[in-house]
Amino acid sequence: MSETQTDRNLKIAFDAEAKACLRLLGYAERAEKEGYPQMARLFRAISAAEKVHAIKHLRQLKIVKSTEENLQSSFESEMTVSENIYPEFIRVADEDGQKAAQMGFSQARDAESFHAKLYKNAIDHMIEEKETVYQVCSVCGYVHDGEAPDECPVCGAKKEQFDRVD
Repeated sequence: MSETQTDRNLKIAFDAEAKACLRLLGYAERAEKEGYPQMARLFRAISAAEKVHAIKHLRQLKIVKSTEENLQSSFESEMTVSENIYPEFIRVADEDGQKAAQMGFSQARDAESFHAKLYKNAIDHMIEEKETVYQVCSVCGYVHDGEAPDECPVCGAKKEQFDRVD
Protein backbone atom coordinates (compact mmCIF):
# COMPACT_ATOMS: atom_id res chain seq x y z
CA MET A 1 0.00 0.00 0.00
CA SER A 2 1.50 3.31 -1.02
CA GLU A 3 1.71 6.33 1.21
CA THR A 4 -1.09 8.84 0.65
CA GLN A 5 -0.88 12.60 0.90
CA THR A 6 -2.92 12.31 4.10
CA ASP A 7 -0.25 9.99 5.55
CA ARG A 8 2.44 12.55 4.66
CA ASN A 9 0.31 15.32 6.18
CA LEU A 10 -0.16 13.29 9.38
CA LYS A 11 3.63 12.91 9.65
CA ILE A 12 4.13 16.65 9.14
CA ALA A 13 1.41 17.45 11.67
CA PHE A 14 2.87 15.00 14.20
CA ASP A 15 6.33 16.54 13.85
CA ALA A 16 4.95 20.06 14.22
CA GLU A 17 2.79 19.23 17.26
CA ALA A 18 5.58 17.27 18.99
CA LYS A 19 8.03 20.12 18.44
CA ALA A 20 5.52 22.66 19.69
CA CYS A 21 4.94 20.57 22.82
CA LEU A 22 8.62 20.60 23.71
CA ARG A 23 9.26 24.18 22.61
CA LEU A 24 6.45 25.36 24.89
CA LEU A 25 7.93 23.43 27.82
CA GLY A 26 11.18 25.29 27.19
CA TYR A 27 9.26 28.56 27.17
CA ALA A 28 7.59 27.58 30.45
CA GLU A 29 10.97 26.95 32.09
CA ARG A 30 12.16 30.38 30.98
CA ALA A 31 8.98 32.09 32.18
CA GLU A 32 9.39 30.44 35.61
CA LYS A 33 13.00 31.61 35.85
CA GLU A 34 11.98 35.14 34.88
CA GLY A 35 9.28 35.20 37.57
CA TYR A 36 6.17 34.79 35.39
CA PRO A 37 4.39 31.77 36.88
CA GLN A 38 1.09 32.54 35.10
CA MET A 39 2.82 32.59 31.69
CA ALA A 40 4.63 29.36 32.61
CA ARG A 41 1.27 27.72 33.37
CA LEU A 42 -0.12 28.93 30.04
CA PHE A 43 2.87 27.50 28.15
CA ARG A 44 2.55 24.17 30.01
CA ALA A 45 -1.21 24.01 29.37
CA ILE A 46 -0.84 24.60 25.64
CA SER A 47 2.08 22.16 25.59
CA ALA A 48 -0.25 19.53 27.05
CA ALA A 49 -2.80 20.30 24.32
CA GLU A 50 -0.14 19.98 21.61
CA LYS A 51 0.79 16.60 23.12
CA VAL A 52 -2.83 15.46 22.75
CA HIS A 53 -2.73 16.45 19.07
CA ALA A 54 0.64 14.77 18.48
CA ILE A 55 -0.44 11.48 20.05
CA LYS A 56 -3.67 11.51 18.08
CA HIS A 57 -1.67 11.89 14.83
CA LEU A 58 0.75 9.19 15.96
CA ARG A 59 -2.12 6.76 16.51
CA GLN A 60 -3.59 7.56 13.11
CA LEU A 61 -0.23 6.77 11.54
CA LYS A 62 -0.31 3.36 13.28
CA ILE A 63 3.30 3.79 14.38
CA VAL A 64 2.61 2.52 17.89
CA LYS A 65 2.74 -1.28 17.90
CA SER A 66 3.12 -3.93 20.61
CA THR A 67 5.45 -3.13 23.48
CA GLU A 68 8.04 -5.62 22.22
CA GLU A 69 7.92 -4.09 18.71
CA ASN A 70 8.13 -0.59 20.21
CA LEU A 71 11.18 -1.60 22.27
CA GLN A 72 12.90 -3.01 19.19
CA SER A 73 12.05 0.05 17.10
CA SER A 74 13.25 2.37 19.86
CA PHE A 75 16.49 0.42 20.23
CA GLU A 76 17.14 0.63 16.49
CA SER A 77 16.36 4.34 16.44
CA GLU A 78 18.73 5.08 19.34
CA MET A 79 21.50 3.08 17.69
CA THR A 80 21.02 4.89 14.38
CA VAL A 81 21.13 8.28 16.03
CA SER A 82 24.13 7.52 18.25
CA GLU A 83 26.18 5.73 15.59
CA ASN A 84 25.26 7.57 12.39
CA ILE A 85 23.66 10.96 12.98
CA TYR A 86 25.38 12.49 16.01
CA PRO A 87 28.94 11.66 14.87
CA GLU A 88 28.38 13.75 11.74
CA PHE A 89 26.82 16.58 13.77
CA ILE A 90 29.84 16.51 16.10
CA ARG A 91 32.27 16.63 13.17
CA VAL A 92 30.50 19.61 11.58
CA ALA A 93 30.22 21.50 14.87
CA ASP A 94 33.96 20.96 15.37
CA GLU A 95 34.70 22.28 11.88
CA ASP A 96 32.46 25.28 12.55
CA GLY A 97 34.17 25.97 15.86
CA GLN A 98 30.88 25.57 17.72
CA LYS A 99 32.24 24.04 20.93
CA ALA A 100 28.96 24.27 22.89
CA ALA A 101 27.05 22.51 20.10
CA GLN A 102 29.81 19.93 19.78
CA MET A 103 29.60 19.18 23.50
CA GLY A 104 25.80 19.01 23.39
CA PHE A 105 25.88 16.64 20.43
CA SER A 106 28.55 14.50 22.12
CA GLN A 107 26.58 14.24 25.34
CA ALA A 108 23.39 13.43 23.42
CA ARG A 109 25.23 10.74 21.41
CA ASP A 110 26.57 9.15 24.57
CA ALA A 111 23.20 9.34 26.32
CA GLU A 112 21.49 7.81 23.26
CA SER A 113 23.82 4.81 23.35
CA PHE A 114 22.90 4.28 27.02
CA HIS A 115 19.22 4.58 26.05
CA ALA A 116 19.69 1.76 23.54
CA LYS A 117 21.11 -0.46 26.29
CA LEU A 118 18.11 0.37 28.49
CA TYR A 119 15.75 -0.78 25.74
CA LYS A 120 17.65 -4.05 25.45
CA ASN A 121 17.52 -4.50 29.25
CA ALA A 122 13.81 -3.71 29.28
CA ILE A 123 13.01 -6.92 27.44
CA ASP A 124 14.74 -8.87 30.21
CA HIS A 125 12.81 -6.83 32.78
CA MET A 126 9.56 -7.82 31.06
CA ILE A 127 10.46 -11.51 31.12
CA GLU A 128 11.53 -11.34 34.79
CA GLU A 129 8.56 -9.09 35.64
CA LYS A 130 11.11 -6.81 37.29
CA GLU A 131 10.15 -3.29 38.20
CA THR A 132 12.73 -0.55 38.32
CA VAL A 133 12.91 3.20 38.61
CA TYR A 134 14.66 5.46 36.17
CA GLN A 135 16.66 8.57 36.89
CA VAL A 136 17.22 11.22 34.19
CA CYS A 137 20.19 13.55 34.24
CA SER A 138 18.74 17.04 33.83
CA VAL A 139 22.02 18.25 32.31
CA CYS A 140 22.61 15.80 29.44
CA GLY A 141 19.65 13.41 29.28
CA TYR A 142 21.46 10.26 30.41
CA VAL A 143 18.96 7.75 31.86
CA HIS A 144 20.02 5.50 34.73
CA ASP A 145 18.26 2.26 35.66
CA GLY A 146 17.88 2.27 39.46
CA GLU A 147 18.90 4.83 42.04
CA ALA A 148 20.78 7.85 40.70
CA PRO A 149 24.54 7.44 40.50
CA ASP A 150 26.79 9.78 42.46
CA GLU A 151 27.99 11.22 39.17
CA CYS A 152 26.61 11.12 35.62
CA PRO A 153 28.83 8.93 33.41
CA VAL A 154 28.15 11.19 30.42
CA CYS A 155 28.55 14.75 31.73
CA GLY A 156 29.75 14.42 35.33
CA ALA A 157 26.65 16.04 36.87
CA LYS A 158 26.13 15.27 40.54
CA LYS A 159 23.42 12.99 41.93
CA GLU A 160 21.25 16.02 42.79
CA GLN A 161 20.91 16.80 39.07
CA PHE A 162 18.95 13.59 38.46
CA ASP A 163 15.16 13.51 38.30
CA ARG A 164 13.30 10.34 39.20
CA VAL A 165 10.75 9.10 36.65
CA ASP A 166 7.94 7.00 38.07
